Amino acid sequence: MGGDPRRGGLPGGPDTAGTRPVAEPRPAGTPKTVGMVWGLLILNTLGSAGAKTIIPLPRSLIQMVTMGALVAAFVLALALNLRLRIRASAFVFLLTLLLVPSVISSLQLESGFGALFRCARLALFVGTLWLLSRWWDGSLTFVRHHIRMYFAVLGSVAAGAVISPGAALPELYGGRLVGALWPLTPPQIGQYAAVIIGLTVLLVLGRRTDRAGAAVVIVPALVLLALTHTRTATLGLLIGLALAISSLVLTSAAARRFFAWAVLCAAVAAVAFSSALQAWFLRGQSQENFSNLTGRAKVWDALLAAPRTTSEHLFGVGLGDKSFGGLPIDNSWLAAYHEQGLTGAAIVAAIIIVLGGVALLRPPSLQKACAIFLISYCAIASYTEAGLGDASPYLLHLAVAASLLVAPAAATPLSTPAVPRRRLPRWADGSEVT
Repeated sequence: MGGDPRRGGLPGGPDTAGTRPVAEPRPAGTPKTVGMVWGLLILNTLGSAGAKTIIPLPRSLIQMVTMGALVAAFVLALALNLRLRIRASAFVFLLTLLLVPSVISSLQLESGFGALFRCARLALFVGTLWLLSRWWDGSLTFVRHHIRMYFAVLGSVAAGAVISPGAALPELYGGRLVGALWPLTPPQIGQYAAVIIGLTVLLVLGRRTDRAGAAVVIVPALVLLALTHTRTATLGLLIGLALAISSLVLTSAAARRFFAWAVLCAAVAAVAFSSALQAWFLRGQSQENFSNLTGRAKVWDALLAAPRTTSEHLFGVGLGDKSFGGLPIDNSWLAAYHEQGLTGAAIVAAIIIVLGGVALLRPPSLQKACAIFLISYCAIASYTEAGLGDASPYLLHLAVAASLLVAPAAATPLSTPAVPRRRLPRWADGSEVT
C-alpha cells in the first residue's frame, strides 16, 4: 500500500524520535460512509457565487446542489447514528449557542426571509456535526478526509485551468486563478490549497505518510496557491505551520530539521527574490489601495459608523450574505457583529479561545500540531475573510481541530474471574527434600 496521505498510506522517511511508529489505521467502528458525509459538508460550503464557469451554471441550480448536499449529509449521518450517540464537545455546544442570536435577529426579517433559510441551514450543519462527534476520537481520520476532499476540489480547479486557461485566469480577477468548472474565487482556492499543504507537511513530519505521496498533494497545491495570489492564505499557511512545528521541535528531530531548513530557505529567498516576492504580494496595487486592504477598511468603517438599535447591537440584523451596503464585509468578527450582534461575536471569540486553550494544554503530539495549525490559520484568516459565524469551510477546519483534541478513551482491562487456588501436596511441588 502506498503512502499517499489522501489514502492513509504507510509512513515513511527517517525516524523522528528514535522509534518507528506504525501506520495509523482507521479507528475500529468508524464507517467509511463518514468520509462521504464529510465530503457532502464540504460541497455545501463551496458556495454558489464566484467566477464565470466554462459551462454557465444557474445560481439556483448550484444552490440546489449545495443545499441538497447538506440535507443528504444530515440524513446519512442520522442513518449512521440512529441511537443518537454523541460526544460532549464544547466546540459544537458553542455553535449550538450561536443559533440563539441568529434566530432572534433573523425572526425580525430585517434581512428578509433568506435569514430564516440560513438559520435552518446552520441548524442542519450543527446537527450533522453533533451526529459525527460520535467518531471524534483524537485520531487523524478527519484530517485525512479533509485532505482527500479538498484535494478533489483543487483537482477540479486544475482541470478547469487545463481545459480553458482564459476562463480560469480571467482579467476580471486580475489574472488570478478561479474555478472554471465550479464557481470558486481566488481566496477560496487559496484557502483550500493552504490548508491541505499545511496538514500534509505535518503528516510527513509525523511520519504518517511518505514523501512521495505527500509531494503528489503539496506540489500541485503550491502551484495553485501561487496562481491565486492570495496573501491571506499564504500568511496563514506560513504562520500556522511555524506555530504548529514549534510545538513539535522538543520531541521530533524531523520537525527541528524542517524548521531549520525552512528558516534558512526563507532567509535566502527574502534576499535573492525580494523584488519578485514584493511584486507578487502587492499584485500590482498602489500603496494606498494596499494600505486600506483593497477597500475593505472603507466598508468596515461604514459598518461600524451605521446607527443601530439596542437589539441590533446585541443580536444583529439576521443572517445574510456577509455584506454591507452591497459590498462584502470580509471580516469574520465584523460579519458576526453585523448579523449576530455582540452576542454572536462573543460566542465566535469563545470558540477560538476554547479550542486554542485546549490545544495548548495538550502534550506534544502530531494531533496537537495539526489542531494548532488549523486554529491559527482560521484566526489569521478571520481578519480579512468572513465565515466563522455561519456554516463555512472555516467551521469545518475548526471541527477537524476539535476532533483532534478529543482525549482518546482509556482502554479498560477485561476483568477475569478469580480462580480459587488449589493446595498441592508437598511431594507435587518439589518442596519435600529426600
